[in-house]
Amino acid sequence: MAQCVQSVQELIQDSFVPKVAVLCSEDAQKITRKNNLNFSELLRPFCRLTSEGHMRDSNNQVQVVKNLRISVNNVVTRPSVPTSGVHSPAQRRLLSEVVSASQPAEGGVANVITAGDYDLNISDRSVKASVPWYSDWRDTLTELSTSKHYTATTPWFEAYRESFLQSMPASDHEFLNHYLACLLVVSSSEAVPVEQFLKLSQEQHMIQHNGEYTNPKWFIPNTLKYYVLLHDMSQGDEQRADSVYEDMKQRYGSQGCYLLKINSRTAAAGTDEQIPDPWSQYLNKSSLQSQVRRDFVPLPHTNLLQILQVSGLSLDNTHPLQLETAIDMPGSLDCLRAVATETKTTTVYTGVAAGTSHGACLTLNDHNRLRLFIQEFTFRGLLPHIEKNIRQLNDQLVSRKGLSRSLFSVTKKLFGGGKVPEKSIAELKNTSGLLYHPEAPELQIRKMADLCFLVQHYELAYSCYHTAKKDFLSDQAMLYAAGALEMAAVSAFLQGGAQRPYPAHYMDTAIQTYRDVCKNKVLAERCALFSAEVLKSQAKYSDAATLLIKMTSEDSDLCSALLLEQAAHCFINMRNPMVRKFAFHMILAGHRFSKAGQKRHALRCYCQAMQVYKGKGWSLAEDHINFTIGRQSFTLRQPENAVLAFRHILTNDSQQTATQQGAFLREYLYVYRGAFLRESHTVALPQLPLPCINSSATRVYFGHERRLAEGEKQAATHVSLDQEFDQDLAAVWQDLEEQVVAAANRGVVPSTFYPTQCCLNSQTDNLHFPLAVVEEPIIVEVAFRNPLKVPLVLSDLSLLWKFTLKDFSRPQPQDVMVGDAVTITNEKEARLKLLPRQTGQLTILGLVYNLASTPSTGDSTINSNSPSVRGRQDLEIQGPRLNQTKEEKTSVSHGPDRRLDPTITPPMPLLEVFFLQFPTALLCGEIRKAYVEFCNVSHVPLCGLRVASTHPDFFTFGSSSLATPLTPLSPTSFENCSAYKTLATPPGATPGSVTAVTLVSAADFGSGGGGVFGTGGKRVAEIPLGEGTLTPGESTQLPLWLRGPDQEGVHEINFLFYYEGAEKGGKISHRVLRHTVFICASRSLSVRATACRSNTLPEEEGRNGSMLVFVDVENINTSEAGVREFHIAQVSSSSKQWRLHKCINPAENKDCKLTTRERGKLCFRATRSTSKSLEKYTFADLSLGNEQIISSTTPCADFFFRRCQSSESWRPLIAVETQGRHSRSQGAGPGGGAEDITGVVRKCNEVDLDIIVLWKAFVVEDNKQVILEGQLHVALQTIGKEACSLRQKEEAQEMVLLKFKPELPPPMTRPSMEQLSHLIKTNLHYPESYSHSFVQKSLCMIPVILTLSNCSLAQVDAIIDLRHKTTSPESLEVHGSFTWLGKTQYKLQLRAQEVMRLPLRAGFLHAGVYNLGTPRVFAKLADQGAMCETSQQTATPALIIINST
Repeated sequence: MAQCVQSVQELIQDSFVPKVAVLCSEDAQKITRKNNLNFSELLRPFCRLTSEGHMRDSNNQVQVVKNLRISVNNVVTRPSVPTSGVHSPAQRRLLSEVVSASQPAEGGVANVITAGDYDLNISDRSVKASVPWYSDWRDTLTELSTSKHYTATTPWFEAYRESFLQSMPASDHEFLNHYLACLLVVSSSEAVPVEQFLKLSQEQHMIQHNGEYTNPKWFIPNTLKYYVLLHDMSQGDEQRADSVYEDMKQRYGSQGCYLLKINSRTAAAGTDEQIPDPWSQYLNKSSLQSQVRRDFVPLPHTNLLQILQVSGLSLDNTHPLQLETAIDMPGSLDCLRAVATETKTTTVYTGVAAGTSHGACLTLNDHNRLRLFIQEFTFRGLLPHIEKNIRQLNDQLVSRKGLSRSLFSVTKKLFGGGKVPEKSIAELKNTSGLLYHPEAPELQIRKMADLCFLVQHYELAYSCYHTAKKDFLSDQAMLYAAGALEMAAVSAFLQGGAQRPYPAHYMDTAIQTYRDVCKNKVLAERCALFSAEVLKSQAKYSDAATLLIKMTSEDSDLCSALLLEQAAHCFINMRNPMVRKFAFHMILAGHRFSKAGQKRHALRCYCQAMQVYKGKGWSLAEDHINFTIGRQSFTLRQPENAVLAFRHILTNDSQQTATQQGAFLREYLYVYRGAFLRESHTVALPQLPLPCINSSATRVYFGHERRLAEGEKQAATHVSLDQEFDQDLAAVWQDLEEQVVAAANRGVVPSTFYPTQCCLNSQTDNLHFPLAVVEEPIIVEVAFRNPLKVPLVLSDLSLLWKFTLKDFSRPQPQDVMVGDAVTITNEKEARLKLLPRQTGQLTILGLVYNLASTPSTGDSTINSNSPSVRGRQDLEIQGPRLNQTKEEKTSVSHGPDRRLDPTITPPMPLLEVFFLQFPTALLCGEIRKAYVEFCNVSHVPLCGLRVASTHPDFFTFGSSSLATPLTPLSPTSFENCSAYKTLATPPGATPGSVTAVTLVSAADFGSGGGGVFGTGGKRVAEIPLGEGTLTPGESTQLPLWLRGPDQEGVHEINFLFYYEGAEKGGKISHRVLRHTVFICASRSLSVRATACRSNTLPEEEGRNGSMLVFVDVENINTSEAGVREFHIAQVSSSSKQWRLHKCINPAENKDCKLTTRERGKLCFRATRSTSKSLEKYTFADLSLGNEQIISSTTPCADFFFRRCQSSESWRPLIAVETQGRHSRSQGAGPGGGAEDITGVVRKCNEVDLDIIVLWKAFVVEDNKQVILEGQLHVALQTIGKEACSLRQKEEAQEMVLLKFKPELPPPMTRPSMEQLSHLIKTNLHYPESYSHSFVQKSLCMIPVILTLSNCSLAQVDAIIDLRHKTTSPESLEVHGSFTWLGKTQYKLQLRAQEVMRLPLRAGFLHAGVYNLGTPRVFAKLADQGAMCETSQQTATPALIIINST
C-alpha cells in the first residue's frame, strides 16, 4: 500500500479514543469566541498527552497509558436516526470534498519506487514524469530516488480514512464512540456560577436519560461530570474567580473541578509578538473540507431546521462528521428547546475566512494552561473514572457467578438473562434480529472490553472480546459478533510481541458478516481498512491487495477508487513487484475516480499507470490512457497537457480503427481550439502533430518556372521537382559542367568551382549554402505522411522564414505563395513558393497551415462546421553523419544541411531554350535539320553561351568559318530540302569518278588543336551568337543538324547549356540549363569495308602507290519506319594520306538501289594524297547519282570529325590518369626500342582512310513520300582488316581492383608475325603466254622480273628463296612443274620505301599452265640482328601459259 504518515498502531489508537462532551454557558462561549474558537476547538490541539498515565486493572496490576489522545466535542442533540449501513448522500458529498481538497503538494519532494526495471514516481510529479512528452523524466526520477525525505504518497486516502472514521455513527452494538465524560464550563463572570453549574448538570442528565434525545450516546449511566470555571484574564476579577474555585473544590472535590484562566493577552498589547496558531490544521479537518469555516450563532427565536439547512444538512440524515462538527450549538437545554419550537426565525451567519488567525488573545502561558488542564483532567478525572468503572464491571460480572474473580473463566451460563427471546433463525441472522438489554451481561463484557481497549489494556480487552464473541455467535447476534471479532483481531495485533499472532480470519469473518449478513457496508469498510493496514505492516501485500479488491463495489465509486489505488500500491511493494498489475489497477482506480467526479485524482492515476505502459508496444492501452488523460486535463482546464496527450495519440503508430482515429482527431481539434485560440495573436503558433513531415525528404528548387511548349516549340526539360533524382545521372551532369567550365576558363577548372544544383534533396551535397537569385522563386516541396486511416485536410499553407539583409539598408519581406487545400490520405507532397525581393541570407523555418478533419461522409472539402485549427511545424533537417576523423567515427555527429538556408544573390541572366522540328525518331546515321531558339528572359544581358553533351556526335551547330548558303536558314523554308550542300553532277562526268577533292582543316569543325572544341574537349561547343550577347528579352534562332545514332534503340542524350552574365565577379559565376532528349534509332544500312594492296606495278599506280577498297553495303532495315528502299548517292573519303580515286564497278543505272535485306558491293581504287600538308584532311567525293554532295562542308564534315567521340567510353578522371601512368611507364623503357619496332611495323599496314557513305531513303508517311538523308562512316585502319559502320557491342568493363603497390611497367611487346609479314610487297612481271617449239629445243627459258617494294619506313633485309617447289598432287595436275634457273637464293637490303627489281629465269620442259608464284620472300628489319626473318605474304597466283609449236 501507499506510504502513510502514521503507523498502523497509531492509526488504530487514534481511531478509538475516549470521548468527552462539552456543555458551555453563554458567557463561557463569549470568552472563547474572542479567539474565533469555541471551547472544544480551543482544546483540540492540546488533547494529546505528552506524558504517560498509570492505572490499575482488575487484578491490581499497573498499566501504563502512552501517547493517549482524547476527543472533546460539543454536545449535539438530534432525533434518533436508524443506521442503514450505507453513507447518506450528504456523507458521500462531504467525503468526496475531503478527497477532492487533498491533492499532491506542488513542488514537494517526490517518492520514487524502484520496481524491477521501472522507476515509478508516486507523487505530484508523476504527471510530468509519466507522460511521453516530458523529456527529463528519467533524470528527475534519478535525482529524486536518492532523496531520503518522503512524505505521504496518498494523503487523500488518509484524509478520506480519517474523515470516514470520524463520521462513524455511535452504534448500539459497541461503545467505543460513546461519551465517557462531560465538561461543564461556566464563566467566572456569572453572578452565581454554582447555579449555572447545576443547570448545566441537569441539562446533561436530561439529555442522557430522557428518551427524547437518543444522540449523543453515553458510555455508562454514571457519566463523569467535570466542572470547569473559565476565567477571562483580560476582563474578569481574578480574586473572585479564585474564591469561586475554592467553593467548587469544597462542593465537587479537588479532582472534579478546575479553574482555567485564558485570554491573558489583550488585543492592543503585544501586537509584534508572534504566537503560533496550532488550531488551523484541526479546524480545516473539522470544517467539512470547505474553504471557509462557518460559525452559526443562533439568536433568540432561531429555527433549528433553518440552521441545519444552511449547513447543508437535513434533519432526516445524521451528520456525517457528527463527532467533529463545526456547528456550535448553544449550551443550555432551554435554548435548544426554544430553537426547536420557534417557526419564524432569523439566522445570522458570521463567516470567518480560513486565513483568520485563531487564539489572538492567548499567550504561550495560556497554551501551557490549556495543556495542563487536559493533563489534569485526564490523569485526575478521566483515567480514575475509567479504572473505577472497569473494577465495577468486573465485580458485577463476577458477583453474579459467585465463584471466581477472574473474568477468563466466565461461561455463557453466567450470562443467561437479559436478551429478547423467541426469534427465528432468519431473524437472528438479521442485523436487527436480536436486541440486548442495556444491562445484559454480554453487553457488559463488551463495555468492559471497550474500556480496556481505550486505555491500551489490549490483553484484557482481547480476552473480553473473545468471550463476548462466543456468546454473540451462540445467540446468532451477528452484528454484535462481528464487532467483537473485529476488535478481538485488532486487540491481538496491538498486544505486540510474540504472544498471539494476528487472527486474520477474525477480520475476514467480520467483514463477511458486516457485508453479507448485516448489510452494513460502512462497518465492513472500516474493518477492511484496519485489516489491510495490519496486513501491510506484516508485509502481506498480496493478502492486503486481495482484501481491498474484494471490497470494491458499484455502490460507491469513490471508495472503490481509493481501495483500488491502495491495492495497486500493494502490488509494487511486494518482494517481486508486480508492476503491470499496479498499472492495471491504477487504470481501474482512475476510471472509478472519474465516475466519482474526482477528475484530478483520475488524471493522476492514469499518468502513474502510463509510466508502465509507455514504450512497451501496448499501443491500444497507450491510446486509451492518453485519450483519458487528454479529456481529464481539458476538463481540469489544463489545455496544454490535454493537447500533448492527444498529440501522442495521433503521432504514434496507431492500431485503432478509422472510426476511432477520426474520433480522436475531432477531440484533439476541439481541445486544441479551446486551448490556444483564446490566447493572444502575439503568442507563437504551437506545433501541430499532424501530418507527419519527413523533413529529410524536403526538396528545394531554385530557379524560374519554365514555360511549357508553345505550338511546335519544345521547351528544354531542365530540372524540375517532377523528376526523380538519379545519382549516376547527377555525376554525368557534374562532369559535363566541369568540362564546359574548363572550356570557358582556358582548360582549367577554377578552385572555387562548385557544381550547380538547382534541386536539393537528401542525396545532394548540402554542406554549402545554396545560391538563389533575387526575383526568382524558390519552391519548397514538403513531404507529408498521414499516419491515420482518416484523411486530413490542410489549407492556407505558407512558409515560415527568417531573412537577414546584406548589402542593403532597408529590408523588404518575401512574397509567400500560399498553397491551396490539400487532402492527405497516405503520403503527399505540397509545394510552396518564396519570391525573394532583396539580396541577403534567407532561412526557411517551417510551415504554417490549418488542419481539419474530413466529415464522416468522406468528403474532403472543408465546411464551416468542421473544426479547423492553425498551427505550425518546423522543418529540422539532420545533416549527413560525419565519418572522417577518429572522433567522428567513434561518436555520432552530423554535419550541416543547408538546403533551407539559401543566399540571395544579385540578378543573373536567365536562359530559356526551345527546339523546333526536333525529331523523336531517326534512322541510324540519318541527318535531320532542326532549329534552336535561345531567349534571355531576365533583366541582364547574357553571354558566353556554350553547350556540352554526352553525345557530341549527335548534333552540330555547323562551322562558323564555312557558310552554308544552299541549306534553308529558317524553319519556314524547309520543304523536303536537303540538309547537305549539294551541286549538280557536271555533264559528261563518268559515274564513280572523283568529282571534287577538297582540303579541310579539322580546326574549322571544332576538332584538332583549336577551335570551339579545342580548349574544353570534344564535348563542348560554343554557340555562335550575333554579337556574342543576348540582351534582356532578346531571342535568336540557330540551325541545328542532327545525326541518328549508329546503334539502334532508344538513346538518352543530355545537353548542358552554359552561359554567363556580362558582369563578372558575382557570387554566381555562371548558370547552366539542362535538356534531355530520347531518340529512338531504327536500323538503316550496314557498311563493311576492307583495304587490300594493289598488284599493279608502281609505274602503273604512280609514285605514291595505290590500294583497293572493297565496300559492302547491306540494307538491314526491316521496314518498321516505313522505308521502301535506300539509294547509295555518294561515297566520299577523308584522310590525311589517302583518297578515293575512282569506282571500279559502278552500277549501270548510276544509283545503287537497295531494298530490304539486299546487299551491294562496290570496289574503289585509292591513291595516296598529293597534299603536302600533314594537318589537313583530303575529302574526295565520288558521286553515284545526279547530284554531288559536298562532304567537306557542314553538316557532313562536322559529323565526320565527331565520328570517334561517341566510341570513346565515358571514363572517369581517375581512369584517364591511370592511362597516363601506363603510357608514361611504357615510355620509360631503355631506349624505347620495342616501341620503335612496333611503330615501324604497324605503319607498314596502316591505312587511316575513312569512308563516308551518303544515302537517301524513300519513306512513305501519311500517303506521302518523304526523302530522308544520312551518312555512315567506316574507318579503315589496317590493310586486310575489315571495318564496319556498326560498332560491336562493348563488353561490360570489369571493376578495377584497388592496388596499393605501384604497378610494374607492362612487358615490352614485339610485333606479331602477321605484322612482320607485310614488310615487303612482291610482284612478278612476265608474259602471260609464251610459244616454244620443244621439238627443236627441249628447254624453254623465260625471263621473269621480281619486283620487291619496301612498305616500311626502315631498312629491311630480304632473302629470296627459289628452292621451293610445289609438291601437292593437285597443284601438279593443274599447274605442272618448272624450275628456276640460276641462283636459288638471294640476299638483298632495301632502303625505306625502296623498289627493287630482280631478274629471274624460269625453265619449262613441257607445254602447259604454270604458277610462277613459288618464290618465298623472308624479311626482317636491318637493325634487329637477333630477329629471325619472317615469311612475307606473296601475291595472288601468277599463271603463265606455255604453248608448244
